[in-house]
Order: sequence, then structure tokens, then C-alpha cells
Amino acid sequence: MRTIGLVVYPGFSAMSLAVTTVFETANRHVGTLEYKLTLLSERGGPVATSLGVEIQTAPFGRRAFDTLLVAGNAEGSPGPPGVARYLRAAARRTRRIAGMCTGAFALAAAGLLDGRRATTHWYFARRLQQKHPSVAVDDDRIFIADGPIWTSAGMSAGIDLALALVEADLGVEVARMVARKLVVYHRRAGGQSQFSALLDLDAKSDRVQTALAYAREHLGADLSVERLARAAHLSPRQFSRVFREETGQSPAKAVERLRVEAARLMMESGRFSVDEVARENGFGNRERLRRSFVRAFGQPPQALRRAAGQLDGRS
Repeated sequence: MRTIGLVVYPGFSAMSLAVTTVFETANRHVGTLEYKLTLLSERGGPVATSLGVEIQTAPFGRRAFDTLLVAGNAEGSPGPPGVARYLRAAARRTRRIAGMCTGAFALAAAGLLDGRRATTHWYFARRLQQKHPSVAVDDDRIFIADGPIWTSAGMSAGIDLALALVEADLGVEVARMVARKLVVYHRRAGGQSQFSALLDLDAKSDRVQTALAYAREHLGADLSVERLARAAHLSPRQFSRVFREETGQSPAKAVERLRVEAARLMMESGRFSVDEVARENGFGNRERLRRSFVRAFGQPPQALRRAAGQLDGRS
């Protein structure tokens, strides 16, 4: 049985508690108590979440845990000073420690990120770098594992991190089944970007959103302006004009961004060949895929795969 402590403090984000369902579901799936989770706070007793709802906790103490998780908050603060003191001492008797979202600030305050790579929510990444210049902050990663220290981006990325911990402990098949039971994608690679092309395009009208959704679901097909216009129930000329007005891009450029984003995810997963990635995402051949990757990321697909493996703790 692996013991997990979830470190919380007054005002921590209630969404941090979502990671507990990953370990609960893993226990249910394998039919044995693989994980025992304890909520921890400096003094123990009731602790109020960001919603004001109180949860019961045990005091920090000196007990040893296999894994410590640190909750984040909406302010990008390290929490009370006692949290950093506890983490600094507990690191000597804990196999791995993970900061979820802005939980990275608590790890940094404890000195646990000094000389290491780390991530946090993109909104707070610059602040983390400014306050802790000895930390190599990457603001565009879902999570990063640097030795025994893990950090994740937003709160939902904490679920990806937790699935990665389960995969490391119990294997890829268990983690995959846990993800399926939670109805989440198995699992976003640590090296995956925090940003989404669909969100960035920010279409306003239902018709353009419908066309983008159609494109995202048919990346391997011929996504001409005519076909997208039919999906939007507009003439090609009307569609091109409205699309550019709403997104600031041509339909062809937007389609390439969607294809590159999906292809990057497939490459970072490490489960598909370059030819498969090119074919599934409408590039046709690996040379067109390579050119698109270089335009978008300044690197060929294989370089991003290697980088994702390092950030994800696979190499």
C-alpha cells in the first residue's frame, strides 16, 4: 500500500481535491488498497476551501508518506510559511512530491525546485520565475517530472499528473482504465502544450464554431474552404469573410494549426510513427508534416517527441 498525503491550507482551491478520485478509482479497479490518502494541514482539524466549505484534516506531524501532493490556490501564493517548512523536512523521508498548479510556489518556497525544471499555470509562470530565478520554469507544459519532484499546470492538469503517477506505480493498462472510468483522455503527455488552438481562435458565431468543430473531428479529410463553408451553412465567400473577421486568420491557416496541435499530441504520446501521425492528421506525408512542425514550433516532430519524453519523466 502506498500512502499519499494531500497538503492543504486555508483558501486552497477546492478543485485540488479532484486528484483524489484518480487514486480512489485505481483502488476500485485493481480490487486492493493500493493507495491510502490522508488530507494534511499544519494544525489539523477543519480547513476551509476556496468555496468556504470545510474539510477535515490531520496535522502534519512527522509520519512518512510515499507521495506528497500540494494543493494550489487562485492567488499564486505559497500558502502559510508552515507549509514550506513541512515540505522541506518531509522531502528527506518522501519518495516523491508533486505541486499541483500554483502548488509549485510552495515547493519553490521550500527550495525543492532549485536547479530543477518545473511548470505551473501559465498565468503565474512569470511570477514564479521572477520570485525563484534558480528554477527553470516552462509555462507551456501540462506537467513536468524532474527526478522525485513533479509539478503540473492548471488544476485539471493535476489529474493528468495523478494518472502519470498511477502509471508509474501500477502500469499503463491500469492508468488507462482509470482514465476511462473517469471519462478523461488517457492521458495528456507531460510535454503537451497548455494552450489550445480552438480556444485561441476564439470564434464568436455558432456557424464558425461549428465549422471549427467539424474540422477538428475530420482532420484527415480534405478540409477545403468549400467543405467548411457547407458545415457552416454559408457560401464559400461568406464563410471566408466571416471566418477571418472572427479569428483573424484564413481557414487554411486555422486548419493547419488544428492539425499541428493534434499531430503534436500524437507525437508526444510516443505511440505512433511519423507516417501514422502525418496520415491521421491530413498532412499526407512526413515531409509536409515536418515543414508544418518547423513553421509552428521551430523544430521537427522527432525533436518534440524527445523533449516530451524528458519532461514527462520517460527518459
